[in-house]
Order: sequence, then C-alpha cells, then structure tokens
Amino acid sequence: MKIMLSPQRRDDTLEVIKNGDVLTVNGEDFDFSPVGEGDTLPAGAISSGWFTYEVDRVNGELELTLILPNPWNYSPEQAFPVSLLNVPDGPVAFPLPLPEVPSETVSEEQA
Repeated sequence: MKIMLSPQRRDDTLEVIKNGDVLTVNGEDFDFSPVGEGDTLPAGAISSGWFTYEVDRVNGELELTLILPNPWNYSPEQAFPVSLLNVPDGPVAFPLPLPEVPSETVSEEQA
C-alpha cells in the first residue's frame, strides 16, 4: 500500500491501522479489497473526510491520499510529508510534531 499525505493545519488526530486492504481510520473500517487492478474508486464514494483523492490499484498495490492533521507545533516532516511506501500491517506511523516547550522554560529564557 502506498499512502500519500495531504497536510492541513488541524487540531484533531489521525489514527490509522492497516490490515491487508482494510484501513481503520479513527476506529472506522474502510475495506478496499473490491478495488481491482486498474480500478479507481472516487473520493466521493468514500464516506470519510480523511480521504482527499481517489483510491487506485496499480501493479497490485493500493494507492490513496489521506489528510495529515498538523498541530500548532508541526514539524517540517509534517508540513512536507513524503509518501508512505510498502506500508506494513499494523498501526501506520506518521511524522511527529516538534516537542512542546513548557511555558515556564520560555518565561525563564525571556527573563
């Protein structure tokens, strides 16, 4: 499976688990096994706002695009994400944000 990421500045979270051709997105299952070789499933046919483009099967591999929510402390890897290739079964690992700086540390440095 190839997952492209479309970054958006958002405060919600995305949790995805892959199991074969099934993606569980924030607890909701999406089974893409009916998408055959050379087929295209339009994004409008998927009842989720997390999918931003069509789903294709190319050379036996599903290709799809998911929104990647970026928090206020997003990292360069989140702002300009690379495609996730050969995604294994299990939880999908997304780029992480920058560490949060405790407010007392900021106050001490400014003093």
